[in-house]
Amino acid sequence: QVQLVESGGGLVQAGGSLRLSCAASGRTFSMYIMGWFRQAPGKERELVAAISRDGSSTRYADSVKGRFTISRDNAKNTVGLQMNSLKPEDTAGYYCAARAIGYITDAKQGHYDYWGQGTQVTVSS
Repeated sequence: QVQLVESGGGLVQAGGSLRLSCAASGRTFSMYIMGWFRQAPGKERELVAAISRDGSSTRYADSVKGRFTISRDNAKNTVGLQMNSLKPEDTAGYYCAARAIGYITDAKQGHYDYWGQGTQVTVSS
């Protein structure tokens, strides 16, 4: 069992930056692939970024490539999402998720086992 708690959301102007953090419980954090999803009103939840168990591999949605960076610290059981050059279309609830098996190239939310409660990011124009 893994419990995930996100923090760091808020209101920012377009062009600004935010850093999201997700703290995980348990001693097996390094066994999980971690992902950040987002969901805007009226839209499906989408995978924004994912990172491999050891942090050596990452993947990003095309819409955030070059602007967002996912990272993890297995010693501290945390995963972060640095978001730069934010756009109004980045406005959404952001969710941290963990999966025990599979690959970072698999973007299906149903394949993630554990979810945080989410944190809101609002980007004003």
